[in-house]
Amino acid sequence: MKAALVTGGSGGIGAAICRRLAADGCHVYVHANRGLESALTLVNNICASGGSAEAVAFDVTDSHAVADVLEPIIEKHPIQILVNNAGIHDDAIFPGMRSEQWHRVIDVSVNGFFNVTQALMMPMIRSRWGRIINVSSIAALTGNRGQVNYSAAKGALNSATKSLAQEVASRGITVNAVAPGIIDTTMITSTFDAQDIARMVPMKRAGTPDEVADLIGFLASKEAAYITGQIISINGGMI
Repeated sequence: MKAALVTGGSGGIGAAICRRLAADGCHVYVHANRGLESALTLVNNICASGGSAEAVAFDVTDSHAVADVLEPIIEKHPIQILVNNAGIHDDAIFPGMRSEQWHRVIDVSVNGFFNVTQALMMPMIRSRWGRIINVSSIAALTGNRGQVNYSAAKGALNSATKSLAQEVASRGITVNAVAPGIIDTTMITSTFDAQDIARMVPMKRAGTPDEVADLIGFLASKEAAYITGQIISINGGMI
């Protein structure tokens, strides 16, 4: 049984990813920072459905906290599937953006990617098999007003994806990014109404977390062994 870690696994898209990977036969580590109660509920639901999961809690921006939790796990068994899903929004138009808004968004997406991925890298390399999937955003591909910090963070994640893919391809490890568009989560439904979505999305609807999870599940599978270094957008035809 392969082990998978999903950062930000207690959120809407993260929870769908965890359920999909568990259904595919993985033991899933559901990560949370402040949402540990939600992560534990998800773990209980996965286990009740016959899957295998457990919750882990740490701040992805704290390299010591990451190591304290993950090192004891990978001493026993490598985590060979990593979904870097943790990320935050803190939107503001750029002239009015506070320094802490910029740094916090960059810190979670970019430094969080570094801290978690590097902690798992050597055991994954030694196993000569791995899947790293980074959850980006359509904002990294098109830009978005009021999200200079978020677009920059996810754009950096895309570039890191391409570079790391080249470094580890010979070790049987693929690295890809998935860039969702408008996905039906609590955050999106409070931002866009049905008319907005119909105007912006050629398919006239928001995507679902399960649709994102299905794409990630495929990229994490053995069938996706020759796909690496790609930024795959799932956006209903927006771009």
